[in-house]
Amino acid sequence: MKRNATAVWNGSLMEGAGKLTTQSTTLENTQYSFKSRFAEGVGTNPEELVAAAHAGCFTMQLTAFIGETTAVIDSIETKCAINLVDGTIIGSHLTVNAKISGISNETFQELVTKAEKNCPISKLFNTEISTTATLV
Repeated sequence: MKRNATAVWNGSLMEGAGKLTTQSTTLENTQYSFKSRFAEGVGTNPEELVAAAHAGCFTMQLTAFIGETTAVIDSIETKCAINLVDGTIIGSHLTVNAKISGISNETFQELVTKAEKNCPISKLFNTEISTTATLV
């Protein structure tokens, strides 16, 4: 399986702007710019997209691991915070809130750790990954 996205940039870094399009067209000519990345401009930015990818991937991986048990998932919500310092992503923190019946907190935490280490996006990163997980 291969997936793709395309970035097109016009102009200088500070005054220019770009557009992102994904293969699925979920993003289609979605704007991004220096301001949307480093200030409060309209549009997305690479770190926000990486955060979305990590949150989504981790949540699917955790769902798969929980699916191997007898637990029943009502919902899993994951927020990802990407930490960019001096041009380097130095961390990705996942905050998980899950409503699941038929699972102990100990087993849940073990599966969270397993998902953190095994989702494909986590494996892609060369940075610190941390997780805070709450079972409701």
